[in-house]
Amino acid sequence: MIGLGGQTRVYLASGATDMRKQIDGLAALVVDVLQADPFSSHLFVFCNRSRDKLKLLYWYHNGFWLWYRRLERDRFWWPAPGTVEPVILSLRELSWLLEGLDPRRVNAHQRADFDLL
Repeated sequence: MIGLGGQTRVYLASGATDMRKQIDGLAALVVDVLQADPFSSHLFVFCNRSRDKLKLLYWYHNGFWLWYRRLERDRFWWPAPGTVEPVILSLRELSWLLEGLDPRRVNAHQRADFDLL
């Protein structure tokens, strides 16, 4: 099964993406629009104009995974088309997004890191 590590980042491509694009077309968008490396083992998320479909692109070992999610009702939260910088989420925030929450408005407990002596 796919293992997403703690260092995996989630990049959202703001605005609308043509959902007819497949792996090669989305990988080209990662390079051109997000200015990132599609082979970096990070997740890249794209949304259609009506915000009811998502595609997630992920490089794992020797090939790409492409996930597709379609909502029958409701819409996903999505950054405005004019957003210049790519929106970067944690895996936890991606989970919130897929559940229908706005990850920018959810207030969760912050991670507590302790130095062990």
